[in-house]
Amino acid sequence: MKEGKYVDSLVSEYATLLRQRLSKDAKITHDEAGIIRELTTSGDWTIAGAHELLQLAQNQGAFMLRNALAIAVVLGIEDGALGF
Repeated sequence: MKEGKYVDSLVSEYATLLRQRLSKDAKITHDEAGIIRELTTSGDWTIAGAHELLQLAQNQGAFMLRNALAIAVVLGIEDGALGF
């Protein structure tokens, strides 16, 4: 599967997995503890991995992460140095 289709599939999977944890109001924060719990139970992430994913999303955002993904694909980096 090409990376773009793989990312689309992951977005759809996480949208379904996390839909009950997302705030409808942009001014209200999401249920962070619930997101981490959902990622660990249904997404098979470790607590540390789930926490890191959420922090990356909150701190870096989609623009930065899309570009990092593109560079990782070009460089052939599947798993980074942190081992997640």
